Amino acid sequence: MNAPRFHRFLAIDWSGAKGPRQKGIALAIADATGGPPVLVERGAGWGREDVLAVLLEDLPGDTLVGVDLGIALPHADCGAFFPGLREDIPDAPALWALIDDICRSEPHLGAQPFVEHPDFRPYFRDGIETGRFFGCDNAAHGRGRFRATETAQAKMGCKPYSNFNLVGAAQVGKSSLTGMRMLNRLRGRLPVWPVDPLPDNGSALVEIYTSLAAIGAGRSASRAKMRSFEELNAALSALGSSPVRGGGPIDDHASDALLTAAWLRKVAGDPSRWQPGGLTRGIARTEGWTFGTL
Repeated sequence: MNAPRFHRFLAIDWSGAKGPRQKGIALAIADATGGPPVLVERGAGWGREDVLAVLLEDLPGDTLVGVDLGIALPHADCGAFFPGLREDIPDAPALWALIDDICRSEPHLGAQPFVEHPDFRPYFRDGIETGRFFGCDNAAHGRGRFRATETAQAKMGCKPYSNFNLVGAAQVGKSSLTGMRMLNRLRGRLPVWPVDPLPDNGSALVEIYTSLAAIGAGRSASRAKMRSFEELNAALSALGSSPVRGGGPIDDHASDALLTAAWLRKVAGDPSRWQPGGLTRGIARTEGWTFGTL
């Protein structure tokens, strides 16, 4: 396939925290013509519903949107999202709709009703409780079930955690589940690669992992977080990007978004990024994939 051509690259550092606003959300955009990436500021701070509104109503045309969350749960390892319970969820869009429906009374795109649901709770690790279906026979690492893309990330030097993990600094489950509610609201409005085919033109959304952007900028996965403008600008320079203005400390959510926007701009034109070796049609439809994972 030919590499798609986008005019803008929007990176979103997402959050699964409770409440109407999330300190962990940051948005940054990079223009295809060059220049430094720019934070998209919002005076009152960002909430998940605010991000949804931007994507539905204010997204510039031909924008590649990268969101730092897991767009689905593991499926290929056991042949089902919830083996032994629900085997009638055929693909990721059906999973998004199920989660959004169960959580329909929860404000701010929260996902607590889903993780507390008696049918699904045994599949998650939450607090001191590890559900009896949290692991899988092939998950000897003890971090829960992995999607195929997360297994590939581990081979690239990253340390991914399962989307069924809801506890600790490494938890990604709550952000992913809240994100799936957003993806359900975007259904039919913004294609989500690779669950949906990549359109010939227009905007599209991909899953990102900010550590991959840091690795692409010459940092290791263990040094992915950049907490100063100096660190960020050194990483931007490695990507061939202009620096951002500032010095001293910077919020790491902002630096993640800024670097990843520049990284998306640099690598999105590479056709191989859209054709990773482990991505089959079945995995694309059920588990999705993290853009940039080889």
